[in-house]
Amino acid sequence: MAEILKGAPAAAALTEQLIRRAEALKERGVVPTLAILRVGEREDDISYETGARKRCAKVGVEVRQFLLPADGTKEQLLDAVREINADRSIHGCLMFRPLPDRDMENAACALLAPEKDVDGMTAGSLAAVYAGKGAGFAPCTAQAVMELLDHYGVALTGKRAVVVGRSLVIGRPVAMLLQQKNATVTMCHTRTADLPGECRRADVLVVAAGKAGVVTKDYVAPGQTVIDVGIHVGEDGKLCGDVKFDEAEGVVSAITPVPGGVGSVTTAVLCKHVIEAAERTAP
Repeated sequence: MAEILKGAPAAAALTEQLIRRAEALKERGVVPTLAILRVGEREDDISYETGARKRCAKVGVEVRQFLLPADGTKEQLLDAVREINADRSIHGCLMFRPLPDRDMENAACALLAPEKDVDGMTAGSLAAVYAGKGAGFAPCTAQAVMELLDHYGVALTGKRAVVVGRSLVIGRPVAMLLQQKNATVTMCHTRTADLPGECRRADVLVVAAGKAGVVTKDYVAPGQTVIDVGIHVGEDGKLCGDVKFDEAEGVVSAITPVPGGVGSVTTAVLCKHVIEAAERTAP
């Protein structure tokens, strides 16, 4: 049976480190602070926000909410971003996406100061991930994949990594982060020719295809580490991932569960980014 790479132990270990770093900042007169910018009352946004606020409280990160109604205007949103940018006591901003209006979302992402972008939303953050230049951060979920691999001691140098998915939120940044750890990376997607064969050749397989159960036992091989980033509500009403866990578990060496895997680490990574942003500006 495969080793189950649960997210909770990785998140707990990271949280302990962050508590010490937050305390060190406070000794210097700096309270690491996160602005949460939310438009509307989407259930999934509120659920993630609740978890993020709990993690922030545990770590020692202060949270300030900027809440707009679902019918809030573009100018109201941009005013909130301007306020966040101008407030030196705010070190990071989490803006829930997608927004009701794509133009609003693009304008807000363009306006947000990259040094306060703790979830990889801005062009500055993309530059930091892809070119190693800029003040932003990788998307929290992409970074959570790396934190999980690091916690469980998964070797990456010289290993073949395959990423299924090419979004700017997970697939592409994960591929770049894996390369930075000296893995040889192949980026695939649901239209890749012989996708099962590409996946079977991986030492580390990261699946962020956005399609429930797309990776079956035919896509995996013995000895692999499989990281499932997907999360969906299955036909039985239960949460499931992009990988058919029951099929893959009996083949691979290690695999993340859904729920309880990568998602469990993302709020800890969010806090890490806020603290890093605060450390960069601390006197």
